Amino acid sequence: MATKRDDQIVETATEARQAEPGPSVLALLAISTGLAVLILGVVWFVFFRT
Repeated sequence: MATKRDDQIVETATEARQAEPGPSVLALLAISTGLAVLILGVVWFVFFRT
């Protein structure tokens, strides 16, 4: 619970976000980058191979 100290509200990081931490941003970035590379590789293989 938030406390008041010297006219300032002191909260934990979770309280300040008003939510529990969600999925890892690093995992989301890695998966989306991997999918983008895979899709671009398929497009290159289908359209630009000689």
